Amino acid sequence: MKKLVNSDVLRCEMEKQRRKFLSQLTSQLAGIGSLAAVPVLTKAASSYTQVENIRISREPNKTRLVFDLDDSVEYSLFSMHKPERLVIDLKQTRLMNAGVLEELHSPQLKGIRTGVRKMHDLRIVLDLKSRTTPNSFLLEPKGNNGYRLVIDVKEPAGSRKREVVKKQNLRDVVVAIDAGHGGNDPGATGRLGTHEKNVTLQIAKRLKKAIDGTKGMRGELIRRSDRFMRLRDRIKRAHELNADLMISVHADSFPDSRARGASVYALSVSGATSEYARLLAEKENKVDLLFGDVDLNHKDKMVRQVLLDLSLTGTIESSLDIGDEVLKELGRVGRVHKKKVQQAGFAVLKAPNIPAILLETAFISNPKEERKLRSSAHQNKLATAILRGVNDYFSRKAPPGTWLSEAQEHYTIKKGDTLAQISDKYRLPVSHLRTRNSLRSDDLRVGKKLYIPVS
Repeated sequence: MKKLVNSDVLRCEMEKQRRKFLSQLTSQLAGIGSLAAVPVLTKAASSYTQVENIRISREPNKTRLVFDLDDSVEYSLFSMHKPERLVIDLKQTRLMNAGVLEELHSPQLKGIRTGVRKMHDLRIVLDLKSRTTPNSFLLEPKGNNGYRLVIDVKEPAGSRKREVVKKQNLRDVVVAIDAGHGGNDPGATGRLGTHEKNVTLQIAKRLKKAIDGTKGMRGELIRRSDRFMRLRDRIKRAHELNADLMISVHADSFPDSRARGASVYALSVSGATSEYARLLAEKENKVDLLFGDVDLNHKDKMVRQVLLDLSLTGTIESSLDIGDEVLKELGRVGRVHKKKVQQAGFAVLKAPNIPAILLETAFISNPKEERKLRSSAHQNKLATAILRGVNDYFSRKAPPGTWLSEAQEHYTIKKGDTLAQISDKYRLPVSHLRTRNSLRSDDLRVGKKLYIPVS
């Protein structure tokens, strides 16, 4: 009987040792095999210090990480090389929310990983783009802040200077704004005596001001005053400006004064999308003849046409894409005459290698729309709508070598976010966020991505 009891006790003890060994092995494998999985514990595990949040900020010549803790902590910090890493070990610590790691971005960081070390400690590994000299300190509670562990990742000497030089080499996106008609060509005239040439110049100037207020973009007026310009000279000017886009602003007219709404047109090298588009193009083209700056001095007429078509076809797709974005925004301001971008052989749009659209902002022959076109408030609304459409296009397809193509990040909106908080996070004016993302209000939709213009 005594032997049986001893045997039972021995089996129980062996089972306890087996379970302990398996538990230790599982924990060790979790820490070694992957640094991605970290137990998320509740405050009930009071024996552990909790990392409640991790914040990141960019300061001159360094990136700063701040760990918000619910208690003091013992920690160690060391660097590893080839590849460059910074390792932070926090004793008896757990991360409350591993999701915060997804929002940590910095030019100095390639990535950030976490894992369990020695079953109870939290290990954080910062993957760095270059060797750094780290600095750290622990702050005690003060005011509304609890314990904070601060890690400064300093940039190598001269890296900031190289970055500034690189950004200085980036150029603005150039938008050439062509105010239709001018001088002895007044364009259409409304019943109240409003000349199209005056309205288009006013809208063009307001559009330039709006574009110039957008970081990374610059507006250039084709004509700045009431002067006549031949169509070929307008195109030549756009090329001299190295424009990335040309917008020709007009105000439509029609014998039936009930006709109303805005329209957007792009070039067609084949045929017009509608009879009205064809007639409108013919009317606008009567002012001048276009030969452009493509070498068309070829004796064969067909060869001349092929040369021109080849130089234009590549830009028509971009023109239609931009036109779609602008038309969508104009539809938010008022009625649109055509729900799709129309195409016709507008001479002023035949600018090789420059996407170009022609806007009929409204029917000046309609008394109600004529009054709107004379209104500075409505002109500003039109300018803002056009800018939003252009912005939406260049946020997707900014030309290489421009500030917009290189200097933007994305931020995914979370529940509780406000525009003011996001602007504080990235240290830029709220107005830049509104303009860059074509926001009409400060209401944010959870899950939507915001373009962040990086200065």
